[in-house]
Amino acid sequence: MIILGIDPGLATIGFGVISSEKGRATAIDYGVILTPKDAKFQDRLRMIEESLNKLIAKFAPDEIAMEELFFNNNAKTAINVAQARGVILLTCVKHTEKLFEYTPLQIKQALTGYGRADKHQIQAMVTSLLNLKKVPKPDDAADALAVALTHSNTSRFSGGFGIK
Repeated sequence: MIILGIDPGLATIGFGVISSEKGRATAIDYGVILTPKDAKFQDRLRMIEESLNKLIAKFAPDEIAMEELFFNNNAKTAINVAQARGVILLTCVKHTEKLFEYTPLQIKQALTGYGRADKHQIQAMVTSLLNLKKVPKPDDAADALAVALTHSNTSRFSGGFGIK
């Protein structure tokens, strides 16, 4: 099974593509979609949609997993990222009904067994579980691989923690 993991954002959207067979996961590709800060907001949303469409066409994922958003402070940033997340969700749903969402807590628990694991612990587990030589960079790509691994590991046992 091919799983596309997504770490949503506006300026930087992480993606990670893994193959998962019989409990063994292998990284196929990972990276980020970038949108320029000086571009019009609607153009940035279009860039996200176009880039995601290309990724989905290239890798033909069987399932897509995405991290749910968590915000602390800036309401304007939260609204803009939420709008970008809406574009990401809609784009994915147009390609598959098998779209799952995971909270940061679920991802941390699935990969480390500890819901308060820090970013370095998550990155170490991603690197180890995928037998990578080094930690995936940038962080958004590592986060997207973590989402894909969470889905791979949890969907086998429970049909996925996420919302379908």
